[in-house]
Amino acid sequence: MLAITNSSDLVLSDSQGRTPWVVKNTITGAGVTAVLLGEGNLVLRSLNGTITWQSFDHPTDTVLPNMRFLVSYKAKVGMRLVAWKGPDDPSSGDFSCSADPSSPDLQFVTWNKTEPYCRLTVWSGKPVSGGSYLTNTSSVLTQTAVNSGDEFYFTYTVSNNSTLMRMTLDYTGKLKYLSWNSHTSSWEIFGEHPSSSAPCELYASCGPFSYCDFTQITPSCQCLDGFEPVDSINFSKGCQRKQALKCSKQSQFVPLYEMKVPDKFLHIRNRSLDECAAECNRNCSCTAYAYTDLRSAGAMEDPSRCLVWSGDLIDAGKSTSGANMYLRLADSSVNKKSSSVQIVLPIIAFLLLLTCIAVIGMYRYRGKWRKKENKTKLMLGYFSASKELEGENTEFPSVSLEDILSATNHFADSNLVGRGGFGKVYKGTFGGGYEVAVKRLSQNSGQGIVEFKNEVVLIAKLQHKNLVRLLGCCIHEDEKLLIYEYLPNKSLDAYLFDGVQKNVLDWFTRFKIIKGIARGLLYLHQDSRLRIIHRDLKASNILLDTEMTPKISDFGMARIFGANQNQANTNRVVGTYGYMSPEYAMRGAFSVKSDTYSFGVLLLEIVSGLKISSPQLINNFSSLITYAWTLWEDGKATELVDSSIVASCPLHEVLQCIHVGLLCVQDNPNDRPLMSSVMFMIENQSSILPTPVQPIYFASSNYEGREGRESTDNSTNAMVTFVLVTMEIWLRDLGLVAAIVGAGRQHRESSQSYLAG
Repeated sequence: MLAITNSSDLVLSDSQGRTPWVVKNTITGAGVTAVLLGEGNLVLRSLNGTITWQSFDHPTDTVLPNMRFLVSYKAKVGMRLVAWKGPDDPSSGDFSCSADPSSPDLQFVTWNKTEPYCRLTVWSGKPVSGGSYLTNTSSVLTQTAVNSGDEFYFTYTVSNNSTLMRMTLDYTGKLKYLSWNSHTSSWEIFGEHPSSSAPCELYASCGPFSYCDFTQITPSCQCLDGFEPVDSINFSKGCQRKQALKCSKQSQFVPLYEMKVPDKFLHIRNRSLDECAAECNRNCSCTAYAYTDLRSAGAMEDPSRCLVWSGDLIDAGKSTSGANMYLRLADSSVNKKSSSVQIVLPIIAFLLLLTCIAVIGMYRYRGKWRKKENKTKLMLGYFSASKELEGENTEFPSVSLEDILSATNHFADSNLVGRGGFGKVYKGTFGGGYEVAVKRLSQNSGQGIVEFKNEVVLIAKLQHKNLVRLLGCCIHEDEKLLIYEYLPNKSLDAYLFDGVQKNVLDWFTRFKIIKGIARGLLYLHQDSRLRIIHRDLKASNILLDTEMTPKISDFGMARIFGANQNQANTNRVVGTYGYMSPEYAMRGAFSVKSDTYSFGVLLLEIVSGLKISSPQLINNFSSLITYAWTLWEDGKATELVDSSIVASCPLHEVLQCIHVGLLCVQDNPNDRPLMSSVMFMIENQSSILPTPVQPIYFASSNYEGREGRESTDNSTNAMVTFVLVTMEIWLRDLGLVAAIVGAGRQHRESSQSYLAG
């Protein structure tokens, strides 16, 4: 307690009445200073700068920006917020916020006395969680969660330091995010938990085996897969299994994506994914498990998070930033056998009636049935040769050609929205005004069959908000069609490289796109059930929805890696020049670091508004990478920033992105960061980044405008480029003069121009 006595002494005392120090007569006496900082922190410090006490270490009901809120320390509850008793009574009320004592490093809870009122945060293991909140004043409040091993804490930062904000636990139990409105001289709410529009956010309000679906406009309770409501009117009673679960090896685990995991879990340490699954599988009482690889979260003793549940699952949720959970269900064949005994007599009666109806209608619908059967056989036969589908029971939603022709007005030119190396994309409208994008594969494309099969197989298995969603497909004679969700803002290049449209992309939107692409790649490389290498990441393959959220598309060239596979080679190099990594373009070697290189090129394009394939836009530089490196090395990196955003963007944030982009385009794949590290560096402005070395490999300007995928099999040009680049590396390593290196570069470029001609 800090107090001023009747004799004007400033006294600091603890709960036992001990006084670590006393300042006599005046606040600034005895070599101690009390300072109220502009950020709201009252600091007591000695003349040598040592902080004796600070108010930020003892919050009451409020957290301010830049305040470090310690959730847990050495697996024990750290700080806690305590609400007022009433709107005008600042004494301690019934509501408080703190870590859950049973799992202090995993979840943050609002309590009503000693009972949970609302679970706010379930840590996913990522270095940054909670995301950003857009305020009423267009400023951005960013929540950062940091787990350093012994400590787990939150901080909040504001994009505009002139905006006053706070997070407060009020007397009603709501955790509110507030910003000061100088026009009305009042605090305005721009976020709260639990939300007034989401009553199911309250703890266990949906009942057991149910979840609150936050992805809907109006969140509501839903049953987990394999369950049905106990009472369709009163959802608080929860859900029950459709088929009884028996203790046997005949159970299966179905994945539930982006879930706020239920409460009452058991945290098992030092487990791999397979060990975590086995832990649950061999325990008959285990109903679900969730696993997260924590290696991307920094140095920790246990690089895993294995959670298992026994009994009822309560207080689950579904959002766009949750974790993947695996739910135990009865095997369909076992349940079918047990249930058949109970309904055998009704089935026999029904089959007799159905047989009579079928005989009458057989001849009338014979043609239609045969046509549908042939179409199904064609579909199954088409994908039967796919190695990726071996052992998989994958269903592909099939759409008839007639419906597609009607939706696209017979592929009218007025509905054409884009074209690529293997076909065209049309806008279609189905019944009820539902809009889709239809990708029509070119019939004369020799590689199109491979692309079509690859794209259906991969996207049907991938689910992420930053990946384009496949709705269905169609095979009819020579027609091969893919149906995707329709994204009205089309692709990133339509905005980024257009002199007028680029003004729509302010820095906030560009930074959002950068982080979205990085999250999508991180999912492909690490978080999905399959490890996917995209191999053709570029601006035209980044689609934008109505909220300008990026979605990675075009998986025709993607490759699946095994669990222990890190690199592969190919004799047919496909992709887009300029975005290809040097080891892929010249040796056919590709890995997750190949996608990292493409992301680095894309990052530099987004910051600068310049295309990698149009170096003539930059005087005296052969490519965007050389231009960016030279400016960064000369300390003039701000000159790379697009003129349309340079006046309004936070330069420290942009410079951090340029630095990360140069790290991603390093020649040696071992020098490039993984996408998990890229995410951490982008979202943590205070992180110390390694220094990049000068890239030597640059995409030749002779390939300008060749946006389609092209093969470099047995390419003399690629071989000459490889030899000249290798010579240049040797010369540099031997320490020869820069003039010789420059002459080698000129000779290489002239040779490429001659060969391309």
